[in-house]
Amino acid sequence: MSTPRQQIAKQQRALDILNRLQRLYPDASCSLTHSTPLQLLVATILSAQCTDERVNQVTPALFERFPTAEAFAAADRQELESLIKSTGFYRNKAKNIRAACQKIVNEFEGKVPAQMQALLSLPGVARKTANVVLAHGFGINAGVTVDTHVKRLSKRLGLTDHEEPGKIERDLMALLPQPDWENWSIRLIYHGRAICMARTPRCDRCQLAELCPSAGKIGSTAAKGQSKGRRS
Repeated sequence: MSTPRQQIAKQQRALDILNRLQRLYPDASCSLTHSTPLQLLVATILSAQCTDERVNQVTPALFERFPTAEAFAAADRQELESLIKSTGFYRNKAKNIRAACQKIVNEFEGKVPAQMQALLSLPGVARKTANVVLAHGFGINAGVTVDTHVKRLSKRLGLTDHEEPGKIERDLMALLPQPDWENWSIRLIYHGRAICMARTPRCDRCQLAELCPSAGKIGSTAAKGQSKGRRS
């Protein structure tokens, strides 16, 4: 457990990292194409174990066919599955989307709720999805979205020792200002895709390296790149 002095130092480092991320990715935004909170909810459910790029290829036809929560709630299961099949785990996703929309229609007057607990009551919705919908659908920073990139990079940056997303989220919420909770997630996701990949992070190109206790220690490609950089 960190001492108060260590916690203060970690918090300052987290703020320094956040400032650099904001300079590196000033225009970072949600990668899922959407026009309404409902579309964002559905797209986020589809994004589980699937790339945002693939989801964005699927959703235009999906949203044209099912433009409202009522339409999704009454959707033919097989038709819905066929439209989202390429996103993977399509049977379970179709089941959750339809059930979530049925609850939205029956209990929330056909509108996606803007409260964390209400969102968590929807089938297929955990904190990650709820945080995304609240932040990008309603402008509410209720928590820190922890996906695979945020989990990996937050651990590499020494800001959490946990594996469970809920515990990682609590650690990050204690380190970052609430208005920046979603800024952190979005920009860290961009950085994870561009620089800090899972197996071969590009530490030699990383502008967070001097703030990262893992820099140069993960992946042979990154280590070799750093060595070449020191010799040049």
